[in-house]
Amino acid sequence: MDTSESSTTEPGPIREEGAALPRRGWRRWAMDTRPLRIPAYRRLWTSTIVTAVGSQLTAVAVPKQIYDITHSSAWVGYASLAGLVPMVAFALWGGAVADTVDRRKLLLVTNTGIAVTSVLFWVQAVTGLDSVVVLMVLLAFQQAFFGLNAPARNASIARLVPAGELAAANALGSTVAQTGMVAGPLLAGVLIPVIGLPELYLIDALALCVTVWAVFRLPALPPLGDVAARRAGIREIAEGFRYISRHKVLLLSFLADIVAMVLGMPRALFPQLAHQTYHSYGEGLALGVLFAGIPVGAVLGGLFSGVFSRARRHGRMVIAAVVGWGVAVAGAGLSGNLWVAMAFLAAAGVADMISMVFRGAILLSAATDEMRGRMQGVFTVVVAGGPRLADVLHGTAGSVFGPRAAVAGGGALVVVVMLALAAAVPALRRYRI
Repeated sequence: MDTSESSTTEPGPIREEGAALPRRGWRRWAMDTRPLRIPAYRRLWTSTIVTAVGSQLTAVAVPKQIYDITHSSAWVGYASLAGLVPMVAFALWGGAVADTVDRRKLLLVTNTGIAVTSVLFWVQAVTGLDSVVVLMVLLAFQQAFFGLNAPARNASIARLVPAGELAAANALGSTVAQTGMVAGPLLAGVLIPVIGLPELYLIDALALCVTVWAVFRLPALPPLGDVAARRAGIREIAEGFRYISRHKVLLLSFLADIVAMVLGMPRALFPQLAHQTYHSYGEGLALGVLFAGIPVGAVLGGLFSGVFSRARRHGRMVIAAVVGWGVAVAGAGLSGNLWVAMAFLAAAGVADMISMVFRGAILLSAATDEMRGRMQGVFTVVVAGGPRLADVLHGTAGSVFGPRAAVAGGGALVVVVMLALAAAVPALRRYRI
């Protein structure tokens, strides 16, 4: 690994013997599936296929049920905040916990907690309780368990997959997640009129049972090194942030995501664009096309991730992807044609997939194992919080400058700021494995 960051010796990943054969023809372009040769990673990834869709059913069902009860979009927004706060708090704490305990056991506890919460969602729906307070409390518990779960799950990948395949593993996981974001809401829209809202919660709970079983079959993932003095408190969380500040490549990887998402995520302006700019296509169609553009591009980027997943200059790939995201978003803002705008948004989705793949690989390879949980906790917070800050920023800018100018200006800012960061701090562009 060509990096100035400190590292420790770790046991090799759990995998089958035998090197991967060179890929020829069209397979060079297709998704790199080498990590699936490793039984432990294959179990973890297979469980994600099921839960990626199931979790989106609940993500649709909760706001739908709250709106049905209150007939108020404001309450839907309050519920989102009720879920965000515990998710942020427990993701930071969960990262510290993941560095002190067997990550497999933590995954078992948290996945079981999420499944039980889904069952309780089903119970309140099937009994006709119609209580917004109960829904918000359950949502808070669900997101707290998710905050505890995500850092341990992501940090475990580096113990299951060799460093040279981390980018491919991240591409596999991110593609499944993005596919779930597209297929899950569509499936929910089809199922609600047929089987009703309560059953969506039950399907999610059953899907989570698959995840629990897959995690149960993972090998033990105890912390490495001396764990006797390790704790999971405020001091350890703060040490995680100090660790980031001391390691420039990690700091730049987080800043790259913040720059891309806060300055360049335009989703808050999609309703205004659909109403003012693309209304001639039909406002409903325009809105659906705009929201689908980025996830569709991300899925395509994942399916053809063999094009880039073997690259070794991870830092340069992140910089190029964020700049590409900015250029594509700016192009979408400048376009007056809906389908051209969607093409630009899909290109932005491809760039976002590339950025996710290599930022994730950097976090897993540049950090030592005793810090990986905390790094993933901060990563979870950044990924969840950045787009929400972007909603506020872009919504305000769209009201002042108009939606197209705000989208194009945000994309241009991403390019300028990312290039300035890359020039000022060479650690990221020099990083490679």
